Amino acid sequence: MAALKKPLPESPSQTAGPYVHIGCLPNFSGIDGVYAEDPGSQIVTVDTPGERITITGYVYDADDAPLLDAVIESWQADAQGIYPSPLDGRGPAAAGFTGWGRLACDLDSGEFVFETVKPGPVPWPDGRPQAPHITLWIVARGINIGLHTRLYFDDQSEANAADPILSAIEPPGRRQTLIATGDGEGGYRFDIFLQGPHETVFFDI
Repeated sequence: MAALKKPLPESPSQTAGPYVHIGCLPNFSGIDGVYAEDPGSQIVTVDTPGERITITGYVYDADDAPLLDAVIESWQADAQGIYPSPLDGRGPAAAGFTGWGRLACDLDSGEFVFETVKPGPVPWPDGRPQAPHITLWIVARGINIGLHTRLYFDDQSEANAADPILSAIEPPGRRQTLIATGDGEGGYRFDIFLQGPHETVFFDI
């Protein structure tokens, strides 16, 4: 075979498109028989201890229109601040707790809903406590690389002020984009803005 005279250009980037739903959420996509239930559909069971919470929200584009095809994954500690992972080393985590969730936004409204337990504080590598939080990963058409962010709780103001990640965000006004608003009855609202004046803080990890 003759040698190429010049390097070939890089192939175009591919976005998630509709296939992320088919591959990651086949039942949601109407494909039965792959899994009994889609992976990540349940973060907790009836046996999991802790304060039950519901997180709802939307992922908004630059025009403040909700995305209808976004997929969101979550990762969190249990109510005692323990991750269900051997890397935590403080386990085991609570019974029936997976710590990981995956769901699709509603295809008609764009709303997402997570049912879980409120996480406890977890230690930073130097031992300082991190405020209770949930890590989120977002992918959708137009997003070449999944976006990472965090969700904190508005009723943890003292812990939030001391959190090593949240307190390092500059300017301070942008920290509010990571705070979920509670209704006092176990419900929290957390909207994610991809661009614009209210753009959510995303982390390069």
